[in-house]
Amino acid sequence: MSDAWMPGAGHLRTAADGGHLRGGAPRAVWQALGADPAVVSAGSAAQRLSELGRAGHLIWNPLTGEIVQLVSVLRAGRSLGGPEGLAQPAPGCAADSGAQPGSAEPAQADGPAAVNSEGRLCVQVCVVAFAWQPFTAGPMTGLRRILDWLDSWGVSRRWPAGQPAAYPCGQAGSASRRLWACGGHFGASQVPGWAAAGPGEIDIERLTGWAAHAATQLPAAGTGHAPPGRARSGRDRDQPEQDQRREQDQRHGQHGGRTELAEFDDIFERRPAAGSLTRVG
Repeated sequence: MSDAWMPGAGHLRTAADGGHLRGGAPRAVWQALGADPAVVSAGSAAQRLSELGRAGHLIWNPLTGEIVQLVSVLRAGRSLGGPEGLAQPAPGCAADSGAQPGSAEPAQADGPAAVNSEGRLCVQVCVVAFAWQPFTAGPMTGLRRILDWLDSWGVSRRWPAGQPAAYPCGQAGSASRRLWACGGHFGASQVPGWAAAGPGEIDIERLTGWAAHAATQLPAAGTGHAPPGRARSGRDRDQPEQDQRREQDQRHGQHGGRTELAEFDDIFERRPAAGSLTRVG
């Protein structure tokens, strides 16, 4: 049985989470907090987000590998739909909050956006990093622990919406509810109903070790099978039948028009060779 609280992570239970989850495909959302990982600790960022009422599930510093969990994976977070990042600290708050100058944002008194509770899991991973400097370009200490934990909860390592847009173009994008419903991994800029700019143009292949689900993929020659995640064209669908007819015609000439039982076994039990599928990254 998987752990609702990530093993090995620091735990700082927030005073308010996003409530009950409403069901649907499990997903994870990656966000950038607009803070320098060389200056801001995951613990400091977690405390600040909790104070603002915008707690995500995991706060991760990819430089040090520090991970702090604020919300049980079985409950909704509160980081989606509101202001991005860490606000200007009020007097008396931690000096290393990493916030840029500006007015402080109030806590979400009216409650979190509904999108926080969509899915039987909606794990929000808040990364201590800048959106304009994708965190996948540097060290990602502790990433394997996060992915193993998400795997244990059935979050597929696919990216239905592809690679997130480069900063600040993410705010101009239109997130798809159809792709969101597929579950898997998303950037904050791909969340429906939220004009988020982060996490920037992160390298999703390096992050999760899986190609974009929406990427164009081609079947290997002779297999007649399209890789998972790609709609098969009319030619793809017809190819196995054409191959089968051609093989039958050849055998018809060899056996005088009589099809042996062994031939039927060969036709219907044929499998593509292991490793025959290709993926275009």
